Amino acid sequence: MSSPASPAQTICLTKAAQVVRPPEDGLPFLRHDRAAELRFDPVPVTIAGGTIAAFAETDAELRIDASGCAVVPGFVDCHTHLPFAGWRAGEYELKVSGASYEEIARAGGGIAASAAALAEAGDAQVLGQAKSLADEMLAWGTTAFECKSGYGLSAEGELRALRLADELDRLVSQTTVSTALLAHAVPPGYSADAWMDEVESLLPRVADETDATALDIYVESIAFSNQHLARLGELAADAGLALRCHVEQFTGNRSVPVALEHGARSVDHLACLHPDDLEPLAASECAAVLLPGAEFMAAERTAPARELANAGAICALATDANPGTSPLVSLPLVIGLAVRRYGWTAGEAVLAATHNAAWVIGLHERLGSLEIGKSADLLLLDAPIEHLPYRLGHNPVLAAFRAGELLYVRADTAARFDV
Repeated sequence: MSSPASPAQTICLTKAAQVVRPPEDGLPFLRHDRAAELRFDPVPVTIAGGTIAAFAETDAELRIDASGCAVVPGFVDCHTHLPFAGWRAGEYELKVSGASYEEIARAGGGIAASAAALAEAGDAQVLGQAKSLADEMLAWGTTAFECKSGYGLSAEGELRALRLADELDRLVSQTTVSTALLAHAVPPGYSADAWMDEVESLLPRVADETDATALDIYVESIAFSNQHLARLGELAADAGLALRCHVEQFTGNRSVPVALEHGARSVDHLACLHPDDLEPLAASECAAVLLPGAEFMAAERTAPARELANAGAICALATDANPGTSPLVSLPLVIGLAVRRYGWTAGEAVLAATHNAAWVIGLHERLGSLEIGKSADLLLLDAPIEHLPYRLGHNPVLAAFRAGELLYVRADTAARFDV
């Protein structure tokens, strides 16, 4: 599209019903027991030089009438499995008929099926699908997202996946970061221990040949154990990478204490979180990344999100976009599911999909909240944020900016721009 706004312009959004801001500037994250302190006062927002310049009206080159709307930070999707190849719709039919994730995986489905699809697809095919999904994400308000490897299931396959993630960053409009999910599933011909030896050998090439900023692991009966989590934590620390963890998704393994001991940046899923691990997690600076879309699509248990929020955890939301358990890319939909299933307020859910999600992937100093000096990554929504969960499935995004550049505008929005 021909954008009416460029990063060089001064832009002023006026007359908004809500402008969602943190209670104070400079917070790397906001614990969820403080979510009620979010500010919603309808101040003007001025953008200059690609950053938020003032919360005051100015003589801007471009003025946007935000009457009746909410201005919020751009959504940050801190847990996706892009880029991947193909889909696994047949597995969904099996799931709704009663087959478990473990049964499907042991029959050759699940991660192994996506690994085979990735191996068979050419780079252009993989990137074409991922770019199309990123464009769809942008239309739903995602202005930054994480990519993961994990479907390579070999040393060269994982490196290829990470290089594809780096290439995707150059193709999409959003900001991206990449995570090396090197311990996603045990590749054929390896034991879990032997594969972890391979992961250790692979790390120098990950550092030299890719832009990965974190390591990740899946702890589950069909994948890796807490001992492997501890080992990956040591490897991450030695390599100067953040530690991310898929834990407590289908079974309770008491992985959270191990993750905390090794300084994990996040623990993701948590549907089977042990009650004794809730308070230590909430007291830490390790984020609880909750994935209600995966819980819903896979009929998983529901994470103790209300309890985590009440205890002051750093809660984040993400789509878990992947071809198997969560083929979803809409953060407004995830926000709606979180409010309904977790008993959260709209403010708590928006906080989890913006400020705290940016903390998870290390972008919190640049974006994730509306503060003077931060990148002007923001959305204009067609109603106050309470409508996000209420109108489940509706796309509320009228316009999306990244660094002051208008990347997306809904067709019915043009009249709000004085161009």
